[in-house]
Amino acid sequence: MREVLAGPKNSKTIAMTDHPEKPTWRVSNMVRGRARALRHDMTDAERIIWYGLRAHRLHGASFRRQTPIGPYVVDFVCHAEKLIIEVDGGQHFEAKQIAHDERRRVYLAAQGYRVLRFSNLDVMKNKSGVLEAIAAVLGRPEGPLPNPPPQAGEGTEGRLR
Repeated sequence: MREVLAGPKNSKTIAMTDHPEKPTWRVSNMVRGRARALRHDMTDAERIIWYGLRAHRLHGASFRRQTPIGPYVVDFVCHAEKLIIEVDGGQHFEAKQIAHDERRRVYLAAQGYRVLRFSNLDVMKNKSGVLEAIAAVLGRPEGPLPNPPPQAGEGTEGRLR
């Protein structure tokens, strides 16, 4: 969504926003600093998913990475679609962490967000399947992956030599 803002001397400045409403939560300096640190120290699985989501690569959806929402920092969020993507390491399968993740999910759902969770292993072994699952939730199913170019000796039927 584009907003036109009045600038100095009646000139117009264009600002890009992907969420028309301002959030109702406040983000503490501590949470904001933690988000900044997490952006610099992404896991390999997070980097793989970020490469597929960034720059509107997944059907034009605008995602942000390591973004504070209330007291939590989410891995990836598309504010326009109210969709959060979490990439979880092994610690998320321990009883204490499962309870924490559920409290977090309830809070985020109360803010209107849907949360999709994938394990690091899922991302590392099946990147295209994870991105297809995200695309399906966005409501714009991912088309089939492009076919690789023909290898030597393949795809020559019907060609003049």
